[in-house]
Amino acid sequence: MKGGGRVFLIGAGPGDPGLMTARGIRLLAQADVVIYDRAVESALRWARPDAERISAGAPAERETAQDAISMLLAEKTREGHTVARLKWGDPFVFDSGAQEALFLYEQGVPFEVVPGVPVAIGATAYAGVPITYPGAGDAVVLLRGHESEGDALPDVDWEAVARIEGTIVCYVGGRQASRVLDALLTAGLDPEQSAALVFGGTQPGQRTLAGSVRELLESLQSEPPQGAALLVVGEVAALRDHLRWFDDRPLFGRKIIVTRSPEQASELVDELENLGAQAIVAPTFRIGPPEDPEALDRAVARLDKYRWVIFESATAVTRLLGTLTRGPRDLRAFGGVQLCAIGPSTAERLRTAGLKPDVIVPELRVESVGDALAANGSLKGQAVLVVRPDHLRETLASDLAARGAEVTDLVAYRTAPESPEAPAVQEIYRLLLEGQVDAVTFTSATAVRRFATLFGDVEQAADLLNTTLVVAIGPVTAAAVKELGVQAPVVADTYTVDGLVQVLVEKLQQSK
Repeated sequence: MKGGGRVFLIGAGPGDPGLMTARGIRLLAQADVVIYDRAVESALRWARPDAERISAGAPAERETAQDAISMLLAEKTREGHTVARLKWGDPFVFDSGAQEALFLYEQGVPFEVVPGVPVAIGATAYAGVPITYPGAGDAVVLLRGHESEGDALPDVDWEAVARIEGTIVCYVGGRQASRVLDALLTAGLDPEQSAALVFGGTQPGQRTLAGSVRELLESLQSEPPQGAALLVVGEVAALRDHLRWFDDRPLFGRKIIVTRSPEQASELVDELENLGAQAIVAPTFRIGPPEDPEALDRAVARLDKYRWVIFESATAVTRLLGTLTRGPRDLRAFGGVQLCAIGPSTAERLRTAGLKPDVIVPELRVESVGDALAANGSLKGQAVLVVRPDHLRETLASDLAARGAEVTDLVAYRTAPESPEAPAVQEIYRLLLEGQVDAVTFTSATAVRRFATLFGDVEQAADLLNTTLVVAIGPVTAAAVKELGVQAPVVADTYTVDGLVQVLVEKLQQSK
């Protein structure tokens, strides 16, 4: 076999990418090729940006498709690749993981299995339904349902299942749920027994129907649901009203667009998802290397010669520190240098690296930055390094030079606009057009302008934004929003990600 190819069969959990194990995330981040079930596509956030990504369709599709997946795993591994096979739930719980592993064994292909949170465990926990509880029986029965072809009922002794003193958990398709309940009632199950049906478990659109078996069956017959779900039957289902938490969070079910590059969006996305929202990243631009990469090396070589280093963005911090630590020097190179951060995210990036900014300016207002530095001593004759992206121009450097400073203007990275034809952009356009977006957030004036270019012209962007709540991180960003023609952007009280999230929660809860 060429190279050191290997397959990792990784359980990605029931849908929430945060439920992956630490080992699963680490191995996924190392993989050259990722072959994934469609149900766990959100876990791709942990994959390498340059990894080859191949969709394997729905979990446990028909046998011919499964054979093709198994052969693809072997083929990619023989090419010397490290392959991550992302499986819905756990690879060995009602899934084809064991079938794929056996094929690899027979082909002499090295593999490892990384367990994941089974859907029966994760989806019930997120629905507030424990599958066991003291006094609610001593058995848990897991039944295969929608993974099998067609709508056939699981081939089990239904009378024996109905007599179980405990919890019955069945993976069902929408049309199967009522048939399973009918089979249990025919086999003697008490129609007043508690039950719950969980759709989209652990995901932002999770929906749970709960009640007695009789009530649930009546609901399903009057309005047959679509899609896969998890059916839970037993006394434990009655605890949902007391233990529900996931769908009780303040932003649960809200669709919120985040207008930052994927490299910068994680902090805001994490906060929104922790409050229950579905955060949709609008890829307004991509980050690339500067036209003169050696300029970073030159700046790092004489870092201790500067009186001030000003960082205009969090990514500027990352780029400069990355260049510094890859060379012979380390953070001691900053010595007596004073640091200025533009924006709270930039300041936090410095603190995370072990550097405390001397001055923090909430937003990029050229005169405010110059005044803040001058308050710490005259700038005349002082060496100042400005580290910035290409799109913020040289206005700050010019102002500081006018105050007598000797300024080095360093472009640390370039930004390229995303194509309006990109699938992610088209999907956001559709959601806004159909009124399915609850809010759009902006964290910089640049993001506002880039967002507008995604939709062809300013007028069209304004029309789309005026259909929803628009929240800006500060007044400079809000001014850029108003220039588009957006009627009433909301401004965070404090110009931070936390402040933006807080005002989002307040405004969206008022609109309930």
